[in-house]
Amino acid sequence: MKRIVVLTSGGDAPGMNPAIRAVVRSAIYHGMEVYGAYHGYHGLMNGDLLRMDLGSVGDIIHRGGTMLYSARSEEFKTAAGRERAMEVCHQHGIEGLVVIGGDGSFRGAHALAELGLHTVGIPGTIDNDIAGTDFTIGFHTAVNTVLDAIDKIRDTATSHERTYVIETMGRNAGDIALWAGLAGGAETIIIPEKQEPFEQIIERLLHGHKRGKKHSIIIVAEGVGKGDDFAKRIQEETGFETRVTVLGYIQRGGSPTAYDRVLASRLGGYAVQLLMEGKSDVMVGIQQNQLMVTPFLQSFEDVHQIDDSMYELAKILSI
Repeated sequence: MKRIVVLTSGGDAPGMNPAIRAVVRSAIYHGMEVYGAYHGYHGLMNGDLLRMDLGSVGDIIHRGGTMLYSARSEEFKTAAGRERAMEVCHQHGIEGLVVIGGDGSFRGAHALAELGLHTVGIPGTIDNDIAGTDFTIGFHTAVNTVLDAIDKIRDTATSHERTYVIETMGRNAGDIALWAGLAGGAETIIIPEKQEPFEQIIERLLHGHKRGKKHSIIIVAEGVGKGDDFAKRIQEETGFETRVTVLGYIQRGGSPTAYDRVLASRLGGYAVQLLMEGKSDVMVGIQQNQLMVTPFLQSFEDVHQIDDSMYELAKILSI
C-alpha cells in the first residue's frame, strides 16, 4: 500500500488529533504517502484533501478537537455520494482509508470497503458506546471534565444545602455518568442501562436527609431524559431545593488526558499496520490493555455493555 487518507467524522472527541498524528507519522515512517480529508466524508467526496507531511501534525498532540474538522454528510449516505468518494480516491491513487469516529462513521467506512477500498476504523467518541473496545478515544477526558464540574458544584451544594442534578452527555450510553458519578461520590446515578424505580431514588434522598445529610448530587445521563424534568419531580416529592446543571458540549472539548493521548497513538499506529497487512473492513480497539481487531459488521451487531459491578458499587458507597 502506497497511499492512504485519514479523516475524522461525526462528533469531535479529545484525542482525535493525537490519533491523526499517529496515523500520519506511522504511515510516513513505513514509506507511504498520506492525505488528510477535511470535513469528514463530505471533504472526501469533494476532493478537499491535503497532502500531509511530518510537520502537518506537529504541535497537535495536546490539542482537543480535530485539525481535519468534522461534519456529517447526508449526501454520502447515498450510493451516488459513495461513488463520488471512490472516484476521488481513484483519482489520487488512494488505496486505504483510516476513519476516526463512532458508529455512523464506521458504517460509512464499511460501505466504502464493499466498494473495494481498504478501510480501518479508530473509535473516537466521548460516549464510549462502541462494541469491540473497552474504551473509545475521548471518553477518559470527558469523564475528567465532568468530574471537575461535580467537584465544583458540590462546593456550592454544600454551602447552600441544596440538591443538584447534573445532566451528562453520552447519547444512549451511561458510561460517562457512571464513571464520573462513582469518582465524584454522587448519591444517585441514573443511566439508560439501569432504570431504577424513581421511588427508590426519592427514598434514598430522604434516608440521607434523615441521617443529617444536607446536600446531594444526582447524575443523569442524557439517554434517560432531561435533568430539568428529574429536578422538578425531585423537588415536588421531597421539598428539597433542587438546582440543575446541563454540562452540554463542554464535555467534548479540552486538552486530551495522558490516557487518551496514549490510546489514540496506539490505535493510530495499529490502524496503519493493519492496512499494511492488507486488512480491511475492521475497527481497532483495546480490551484488557491489548490491541484488538473487530470486523465492522460484528461491532454493529454487538452492544456495548456497562460494568454492572461498578453501578452496584456506586449504590453501596452512596448510602
